Amino acid sequence: MKNEHGHENAISRRQFIEKAAAISALTIVPNFVLGCQGHKPPGKLINLGFIGTGKQAMDLKKSFWDTGEVNIIAAADVYGSKLKRFAEQVNQYYADRSSQSKYEGCKTYADFRELLARRDIDAVVIAAPDHWHSVIAILAARAGKDIYCEKPLSLTINEGRAMVNESRKHKRVFQTGSMQRSWPEFRQAVELVRNGYIGDIKTVKVNVGGPPVPYNLPAEPVPSDLNWDFWLGPNLPQVYNHNLAPGLKDDFWAHWRDYKEFGGGFMTDWGAHMFDIAQWGLDMDASGPILITPPDKDHPLLTYQYANGITMTHEPVKGDSGVHFIGSKGEIHVVRGKLETTPESLKDKIIGDNEKHVYKSENHYRDFLQAIRKRTKPVADVEIGHRTATVCNLGNLAYELKRPLHWDPVKEVFINDDQANKLKEREMRKEWMISPL
Repeated sequence: MKNEHGHENAISRRQFIEKAAAISALTIVPNFVLGCQGHKPPGKLINLGFIGTGKQAMDLKKSFWDTGEVNIIAAADVYGSKLKRFAEQVNQYYADRSSQSKYEGCKTYADFRELLARRDIDAVVIAAPDHWHSVIAILAARAGKDIYCEKPLSLTINEGRAMVNESRKHKRVFQTGSMQRSWPEFRQAVELVRNGYIGDIKTVKVNVGGPPVPYNLPAEPVPSDLNWDFWLGPNLPQVYNHNLAPGLKDDFWAHWRDYKEFGGGFMTDWGAHMFDIAQWGLDMDASGPILITPPDKDHPLLTYQYANGITMTHEPVKGDSGVHFIGSKGEIHVVRGKLETTPESLKDKIIGDNEKHVYKSENHYRDFLQAIRKRTKPVADVEIGHRTATVCNLGNLAYELKRPLHWDPVKEVFINDDQANKLKEREMRKEWMISPL
């Protein structure tokens, strides 16, 4: 700056610089100014929005807090009391950490689309029921958000593929909530299998519960703070029952998982964990079986067959859900927190540097956040989540149709089977039909 004599005004210049510095120190620059949306500057906390604030979300928020790398700044739900509880806990958490008497940084929304419209949200955590996953994830990808979505990834095969396509199109980081891929006992089991320590794999036994049943619960009065029509969302009308959407006083996991209109039974609930580990061990993350045979006179159990001749059976639940690899030279049985091997010495075998290793993640949530910063695929990328959900859905369809199904895992179609191919998708309400679903 110059004065009336044309000389530099040193005092004014210094005042200008000091004022600018003060403003800079007090201003929080939005993430989309520091770097384009979805490309998080290193060192910055990642702003999360939660869609679905029920029982699973209550656990997930703590898992993300424990990373020390996030701010939870928004939440959306159709159940008012659950949304209020979630936001109150989040706000209290930040108030306590900042020694404030009150904090109101977690904004709430009855419609998740309002949350997606916020430019300051970097990523969303989808913890809504399965029948909502595809629509929310696709709209989130189109809104430029990175995505953490609970398993099983999708209710139908076609919806899963659409989630993959939209995530790739919009260059989104997408982590499926298959957190067993970040647990050491499962990674050890997979690396032992991949490196041939039990010889050639003959069969894999997956121990989880059975398929879903048609919705059959009686109608009950809808709670005043629940938008039941919005809870149904893409689904055709159904009567309300508190077992589908438990209230705050109901201390149990929601039973929508049990009914084919909303979930895939234990085949997709626990199956999305255990079939996932089987697929990982068999190096089939980008593929799947070619033949699915329901129980018949020649097959006492639902049986999957892969192109390489390996078979995989769906076993009745005996003890904890788990995976049992059987090879020509040994066996590996893994459940949560426990790895059993034959020979026993394999359990603690150290896999050498020059041997085969799978993606190593030791924290599923931090792995997602790291992938956001680096713009890389996380340990349970959307394609992996889709392929695992497909295996679960293939089994459910074989149970439903009660006949063998021939599957092409490359084209993702049933071979010469129009009836089965129609079941790759479901009837949805027009207002939630998101192309290319």
